[in-house]
Amino acid sequence: MEFLLVIVLVALLGGGFLWWRREKAARQVRELADVRADAQRWYERLGGQVMNLHGDEPAVRQALVDAGERYNAAGSQLEQARTVQQFRLARETALEGLAYVRAARTALGIDPGPELPPLAAAQGAGQLTKEREVNVQGQNFKAGPQPGRDTPYYYPGGRMQGRPVPAGWYSTPWWKTAMGAGVGVLGGMLIADALLSPSFGDPGYAAGYEDGMDAGGDMGDGGDFATAGDPGGGDYGGGDFGGGDFGGGDFDF
Repeated sequence: MEFLLVIVLVALLGGGFLWWRREKAARQVRELADVRADAQRWYERLGGQVMNLHGDEPAVRQALVDAGERYNAAGSQLEQARTVQQFRLARETALEGLAYVRAARTALGIDPGPELPPLAAAQGAGQLTKEREVNVQGQNFKAGPQPGRDTPYYYPGGRMQGRPVPAGWYSTPWWKTAMGAGVGVLGGMLIADALLSPSFGDPGYAAGYEDGMDAGGDMGDGGDFATAGDPGGGDYGGGDFGGGDFGGGDFDF
């Protein structure tokens, strides 16, 4: 009798384990299908916007070029994606492209459209709220919350070399240099220090800037994304996108 009970118990346990494995596999299939469909939806939306928007202003053209690059990158990622994480990366790239589309629509003077889900790379980076102009080694650099003839390059926010870079319009895409190597890194980060540090030529704000940098660096790792290829798109690999207060009032967190 005891032997029969043991056999029944083993059969029940074995059946339960097989059922659990089948349910787990089914959940994974459903999750993969869901993230694939979500990434595909944002990718198709980006494609429609890129193909239908046109403009002659430098800010519009540049934003659409950046959006087109993200569209191509997202398409390539979708073709190669086999895992949930890879489809999420493609979704993030498509959302970044749509952020550039919103920038292009703003530069065109039309409704930017509905808000997008937040970008992982831009979390805690904030956005510019005031215009700023600095001189670095005899060259002027500008930044501000709105597009203009002198600020045609949009950046959706992110983190460069450990410092938060707010979303906004810039006179030059210095972040691409900052993500490079060798002398380019020094040049790009020197521009970043000048543009983003309120203490640059403005005594009294240094403490606030340092506090903001410390706050941003203490948030810990939380990102899931690897860099999508184009350094202009930000750094998804760090995951440590903590917020901060630059203290100068030029950045909204």
